[in-house]
Amino acid sequence: MKHQPLPKASSQKPATGPSKMNHSSMQHGDNPSMGMEGHDHHAMMIADFKKRFYVTLVLTIPIMLLSEMIQHFIGVEWQFPGSHYILFALSSIVFFYGGWPFLKGLVDEVKAKNPGMMFLIGFAITVAYFYSVAIVFGLQGMDFFWELATLILIMLLGHWIEMKSVAGASKELELLVQLMPSDAHMVMPDMVHDVKTDTLKENDVILVKPGEKVAADGVILEGESYLNESMLTGESKPVHKIIGDKVIAGSINGTGAIKVTVSHGAKDSYLSQVIKLVKDAQNSKSNTQLLADKAARWLTIIALLSGISTFLYWYLTGQSLAFAMERMVTVIVICCPHALGLAVPLVVAKSTALSAQSGLLIKNRTAFENSRRITTIVFDKTGTLTVGKFEVSKIVSLQKEIKENEIIRLASALEQKSEHPIATGILQKVKDLSITVPATENFNAITGKGVEATVEGKKILVVSPGYLKENKIDVADGFSANDTETVVFVIINNELAGYIALSDEIRPESAEAIKTLKQNHIKSILLTGDNSKVAKSVSETLGMDSFIAEVLPHQKLEKIKELQGKGEFVAMTGDGVNDAPALAIADVGIAVGSGSDIAAETAGIVLVNSNPKDVVNLILFGKATYRKMIQNLIWATGYNVVALPLAAGVLHNWGILLSPAAGAVLMTVSTIVVAINASLLRVKN
Repeated sequence: MKHQPLPKASSQKPATGPSKMNHSSMQHGDNPSMGMEGHDHHAMMIADFKKRFYVTLVLTIPIMLLSEMIQHFIGVEWQFPGSHYILFALSSIVFFYGGWPFLKGLVDEVKAKNPGMMFLIGFAITVAYFYSVAIVFGLQGMDFFWELATLILIMLLGHWIEMKSVAGASKELELLVQLMPSDAHMVMPDMVHDVKTDTLKENDVILVKPGEKVAADGVILEGESYLNESMLTGESKPVHKIIGDKVIAGSINGTGAIKVTVSHGAKDSYLSQVIKLVKDAQNSKSNTQLLADKAARWLTIIALLSGISTFLYWYLTGQSLAFAMERMVTVIVICCPHALGLAVPLVVAKSTALSAQSGLLIKNRTAFENSRRITTIVFDKTGTLTVGKFEVSKIVSLQKEIKENEIIRLASALEQKSEHPIATGILQKVKDLSITVPATENFNAITGKGVEATVEGKKILVVSPGYLKENKIDVADGFSANDTETVVFVIINNELAGYIALSDEIRPESAEAIKTLKQNHIKSILLTGDNSKVAKSVSETLGMDSFIAEVLPHQKLEKIKELQGKGEFVAMTGDGVNDAPALAIADVGIAVGSGSDIAAETAGIVLVNSNPKDVVNLILFGKATYRKMIQNLIWATGYNVVALPLAAGVLHNWGILLSPAAGAVLMTVSTIVVAINASLLRVKN
């Protein structure tokens, strides 16, 4: 364990620019607890295919030079006694060593009663090998050892390239894994000890030096800095953090040293939850993937039937056994559902990891793919379209004997236990006025309408306009609030004592988001518990299609159902707590600004930032992802439609034939096209 003197946490104003990444913490496999074992296994498999490819390549050269057909083609005759036995020996090494992954795959797929790509390749090379062996030991005909060697060589190359493509599609997830530093500076009474990140627990205090990554989720205890959270939230600008602010593990500290009180262990961190979500989403299968799987299974059956039919046709119509066998092998190879099997998974791996980097967390693949079908988006107002930071704009007493400061003092007593933006605004005002917040008794929340409690022997209620309407309480003549203000009323001992007006600023990005939705022919509706005046003002300012105001949480669900009843495909955005029922019933539920509580949400998609532009990005990215899947499926299927008849020899009379090696090349090219197309997927910001 290393010891070092305890540096002071910085309180100077840090620079606003993003810091350089701490390269030492980005080393490969930094954090084994984050599930790198799968990655290591994948890397070993890639290395194995690479080794088998090069050994096969070296052996294929003499095999080709010893083959009669190749010698005839280049106009030489290098036959000598026993040359066909040398050819047999070299080809046997290629078959058993180079072809081993495919032979093993064939056995595994037969055992699982699920014949697929490996079964087809294994079957094709086995037929080619044993037929050629029979020729060596007396059967009349032409061996095709050179076709066998080149076929295995190209299949190994294809698999090697494909596995590297799959690794590339998952590299964004690997980058997320590498974000978590392996070590942390734990603050002890007199020293700073370097400890492993995964040993940190709640209430430990850690020091984060300038340029380092934050080792655990927590709250700043001392110092201030600008933190770069772009890899976690998609927010490109460094965020200014001061004492009391939350920080996320994996974010990069700017120029100020900070001390952080750890909120929870590494396995419960926001980053760990994101990584788990991405892995789960990558492993989950949507309807499109199930369709592709079904198509790949059918293609396997078609390949076998086509191969056998091709063999029987040519053999029974008088062609040689060698010709008929070659046609069968080519058909089976070309029909491998390789590209089809990769078409969707590659796009899935790429899209889920990319979106996580942009602050879009996909929990449900089907919900994400369905985002392209959205016709109406229902927005919660506070914190999504607006900043969500309420500031008290006026305090009005409706009783002469009660002062304004008393109104807000009593209201603050009830709001001190709430995290609602209105409560935050009231408590901030009390702090600004240096008023002491009194204690409460018998606290009770009135769902969707306000709160009540006993303060200093008086029964106090802080309620919405809806509560007054429901209880037929008239507002006195002194009431005035503009269209953008949200009002809460204070009732003391059953008498209306006054009200507090708060205003919430509309986000600068909201208007642009609504405009983009309009361009994409998607309706936007505001759904809020706030009063009609505020809702109307926000809706009109942003150019939204309509608004629904003064709605209680349980009524939001009914409004979503009403829209669905009119044939709309509805997405709901909300904070995921009181909006949970509505998020669950919507066709696509999008939870916004839910911070570290991502695992508990009912929504299929979580947006880390409460930015309405992210909702638009999500829909456009959903459409782009679906387009890539369909493009890949069309390519993979279309290629088989064209290549299969050529492999079977339909143009044989015109002198056009595909060799098994040419079939393997075409199949590999098809796979690479699918992989490249998937890798071109991008999130547009």
